[in-house]
Amino acid sequence: MKISKNHIRLFGKLLLVLLLIGLSFVYAMFQGGFVSWFLFYSFIPFGLYSIVFTFFPMKSMQVSRQTNQKEYMAGEKLIGTITINRRFPFPLLYLVVEEDLSPSLLHSKQSKKSKVILYPGFKRNLTYQYVFDAIPRGEHFFSAIRLKTGDLFGLIEKEVVFTSTDRFLVYPHYIEMIYRQLESRFEQGATASNVKLQRDTAIAIGVREYKPGDRFSWIDWKTSARKNDIMTKEFEQQQSHDVVIFMDRSNSQLFEPVVTFSASLSRAILKKGAQLAFMSVGEERSLFPLRSGEIQLQEIFYHLAKVQDNSTIPFTHVIENEAKKMQQTMTFMFVTSKLTEDMLQTFERLASRSMNITVFIVKEKVAQFTSQELSILETLRKRNVFAKVVYEGHYSEVFFEVSRS
Repeated sequence: MKISKNHIRLFGKLLLVLLLIGLSFVYAMFQGGFVSWFLFYSFIPFGLYSIVFTFFPMKSMQVSRQTNQKEYMAGEKLIGTITINRRFPFPLLYLVVEEDLSPSLLHSKQSKKSKVILYPGFKRNLTYQYVFDAIPRGEHFFSAIRLKTGDLFGLIEKEVVFTSTDRFLVYPHYIEMIYRQLESRFEQGATASNVKLQRDTAIAIGVREYKPGDRFSWIDWKTSARKNDIMTKEFEQQQSHDVVIFMDRSNSQLFEPVVTFSASLSRAILKKGAQLAFMSVGEERSLFPLRSGEIQLQEIFYHLAKVQDNSTIPFTHVIENEAKKMQQTMTFMFVTSKLTEDMLQTFERLASRSMNITVFIVKEKVAQFTSQELSILETLRKRNVFAKVVYEGHYSEVFFEVSRS
């Protein structure tokens, strides 16, 4: 039915053009004189163009799209190139080319617009580029390319849509960070420490005779020389360093900085060799079990590329329900952009169980703190809880400044 209406409308406009040509001819016949015939002959080329243009096959064009990259990170530049090839060099007065964007890209800044007017004339090959200056994090897609043109008088217009679907994820931006274990626990007690984490090392507490399988680096050369026998260091094994990150997905204007910091923190921990579990709850529950390595990092980044601040469950409920299921020897890290009284009570209860917890509060500037948040922050620190304010642009320094006071 839609195609039929379009054909009827096009046929009606064609009749209108023919009617205008006929009227100009009748006017010249009855009026006579140079002016009336000049108008008739002047209108003939444009009228004939409109008639021929009516039968021009727009769908005979070949349209393709290419982007400068296959994968993007938030803030990077996206350059799209649209190429149009025409089989017939029919003269076109103008050609409107428009990229059909996903809603997530409609308000992104473009230094070169994705909708332009070209003047092809007799050209058979056309190319133009559009540029997104800073592509936002998320899942985006291009669904189609729309072409539109018409005759000189705007009586006859043609539009065709070429389906060309491209979907791609824009991964969250991350900052290079050096992760340091904030607290190390040993059989003889607990101590705050900024030593670099090595999962396969321990603290030397003595020496013993060499045994097959001992590492060459464990040999204590001074003791071996003194006793005239090969002696190796004996170690007290450090507990494995396992970390779990809880990301607050409550609705917030600072959600993008929260995602950026969570991505940076996850990457730093996994690059250091620790095992990491990642937890976020929104409209869907996402839990990445305790693992290490590049695959874990890729899965977390894939999740963070699409995640939204759409949680319907208070962050404190997520913490209470999930922390109980995990081992208390793990290091618990909470990333949020706001502090509430409920959070204070929850963190106090976790700390009272001798759980190693760290709270990161992400802000863009100091002025974003409320008086209530400042009071809660001070109370957390007095309760022997690591509570660190992380300001945008200073993520890389977070593990060199963490303090209990």
